[in-house]
Amino acid sequence: MRKQLIFATIVTLCSFGMIDTAQTEVINNNKLTKYDLDRELEAQEELCRIEEEKIKQHHSEELEHFLNAIGHRESTNRYDVVNKWGYMGRYQFGKSTLKGLGFDVSKKEFLNNPQLQEEAMMALLLHNKEKLQKYIDIFDGQTVNGMLITESGILAAAHLGGQGSVKRYFKHGKVFRDGNGTKITSYMNKFSGYEIKLKPNS
Repeated sequence: MRKQLIFATIVTLCSFGMIDTAQTEVINNNKLTKYDLDRELEAQEELCRIEEEKIKQHHSEELEHFLNAIGHRESTNRYDVVNKWGYMGRYQFGKSTLKGLGFDVSKKEFLNNPQLQEEAMMALLLHNKEKLQKYIDIFDGQTVNGMLITESGILAAAHLGGQGSVKRYFKHGKVFRDGNGTKITSYMNKFSGYEIKLKPNS
């Protein structure tokens, strides 16, 4: 009961920015010491910090799982793969996409540099998220044609067919297929549900 009273007091005072001016009254009315109040504030701040770290770690792990899943689908997570259409690396990048993202490198340089491939993938995900943010805001968590739409599914679909194909799907219902006949909706469904929460410099 005493702890609940302290916490309620802290929440109220924090809400109005009155901790410093009201401390004496709180101490007198509830027979608490300034030490008690300070310790409780420190404990709450530490709990908030721990919770923020847990959330950050969760999103980091989700992103890693997402990238592993995409990489496995594209190349069985091999950095040295080149397919018959010339798409390269773990995530099967085309030269034009790399150049558009600012990565002006040779095929050899790209294939021999896993870190560069990971940087390119993050750059592409962030680029596609920026271009598709409106659609993510509208459709994330919604069911469309029996399929749960999430941010990760939208970005996976954009990885397969480009952000333009995702826009055409939501606007006109047109479903893009790649050279292998794979539909963007299959990626949108397969890679749905990862809580990646991408942010700049994440």
